[in-house]
Amino acid sequence: MARSKPSDATAPGGKAGRGPKDAGRGRSSGATAASGKAPKLDKKGQPKVGRLKKLRGQAGMIKQAYTLTRKNDPKLPWIMLIAFVVVAGLIELVGIIFDSPFLFLPLAIIAGGLAALILFGRRAQGSAYRQVEGQPGAAAWVLEGMRGDWRVTSGVAGTAQMDAVHRVLGRPGVILVAEGVPGRVRSLLAQEKKKVARIVGDTPIYDIVVGDDEGQVPLRKLSTHVMKLPRNLTAAEVNALGRRMSAMGGGRMPVPGGPLPGGKQMSVSQRQVRRRG
Repeated sequence: MARSKPSDATAPGGKAGRGPKDAGRGRSSGATAASGKAPKLDKKGQPKVGRLKKLRGQAGMIKQAYTLTRKNDPKLPWIMLIAFVVVAGLIELVGIIFDSPFLFLPLAIIAGGLAALILFGRRAQGSAYRQVEGQPGAAAWVLEGMRGDWRVTSGVAGTAQMDAVHRVLGRPGVILVAEGVPGRVRSLLAQEKKKVARIVGDTPIYDIVVGDDEGQVPLRKLSTHVMKLPRNLTAAEVNALGRRMSAMGGGRMPVPGGPLPGGKQMSVSQRQVRRRG
């Protein structure tokens, strides 16, 4: 007798038993899981920002800095235009001499634009320094805008007259920067130097008084002066020293967050544009 096949045969299990709909569900669930991944983080642990978004942000900063600088420096557009024309014209003249004007044209435009941008950065920095000079917190504002691994603690000592001493930790060692009336800040420097020496031992300690008199450092040259100090420590030694100095605590007196009205906006022109200049 012929055997009859069962009418309710069970479909094979596993992947082979999945129909087209089931397969589609598997793919969609996998895609959902993939999309649910944590965003990529940068070195500081912050979510990475796309390149296009970064470019837009940088362009916005430059535009803001240009607007602020132009208010205090009406000649800025003409000076930038002259710089562009002179540099681009000289390079294009070389191209004409070599009978290749069109070949040198892109280079002339790029070089002219770069010259205008560098000049803009310098004018913006100078304008910012002129506005903050003599105001409380100006030195701290400059120190916090320095490039590199500089650990600034503002207002570690001060007086009721807004004289202040700021502490900077970096590769040179410990730098104490005082701003205010020289007769008052020198005693503050001496006291702070004794406190720091008990913590850092043989680490070099530099003291700077901001001002235009003999033996002082002008505000506009402060960041350059600090960054030119000799490198006495390694990065590992700076980290170890930073952990030891954390026991000293932070600032003991209030320092204005920005020495200018709208200081946050002006900090864009001084810090962001300077790094491009």
